[in-house]
Amino acid sequence: MWPHGPDPLPGRLADTGGGSQLITAVAPAPGSTAGVLTWWDRRAGHWYEAGHAPARFGANGLTEGATRTQGTNTTPTGLYDLPYAFGTAHAPAGTAYAYRRVTDRSWWCQDNASAAYNRWTEPLPADCAPGESEHLVAYRNQYAHALVIGFNYEHPVRGRGAGIFLHVNGKGATAGCVSVPEGAMRELLRWANPRRAPHIAIGTDDGPLAVTRY
Repeated sequence: MWPHGPDPLPGRLADTGGGSQLITAVAPAPGSTAGVLTWWDRRAGHWYEAGHAPARFGANGLTEGATRTQGTNTTPTGLYDLPYAFGTAHAPAGTAYAYRRVTDRSWWCQDNASAAYNRWTEPLPADCAPGESEHLVAYRNQYAHALVIGFNYEHPVRGRGAGIFLHVNGKGATAGCVSVPEGAMRELLRWANPRRAPHIAIGTDDGPLAVTRY
């Protein structure tokens, strides 16, 4: 899926986030809706593959995260942290991440006019329009297990996008998230350790959106 070289993929990235765990989500080309997600461990100064799974991306492929526009059904490229996990189902046994259970009051606000933009809210605040938000429980299968991707999260820029997650596959391409089969998502949650500062790098094999740029 990526060019062969002397180093595993993480060793060729511009930045891996400084931790000893990394997830790479790589597509063949910017317009691709499918690719490969791989998770890696760093031990004794070297990166080792811990697992991989087929991945799905946005219905309109991938785009540069720094200039992405909300509502374009594109997956943002870049290197991001993974703030916390959540799900409509119980956390898999062995999950070390803070894991928030979804209830019928759980929403992800995507209303650009709201003070809660790109945040989990319970209940939906008055300044956040339901039509501009995700009622998380409505995606019971996709959000059975998920990790928040820190895209546009720490200091949200209005209009760039909200609610980008690593989650369980739905029926096809995503609206901008990265998705994997449910078994892989459960395995990822058992593997990921917040004390090891895991990040996710999203990009293409090569070209202007090459994952090695991030």
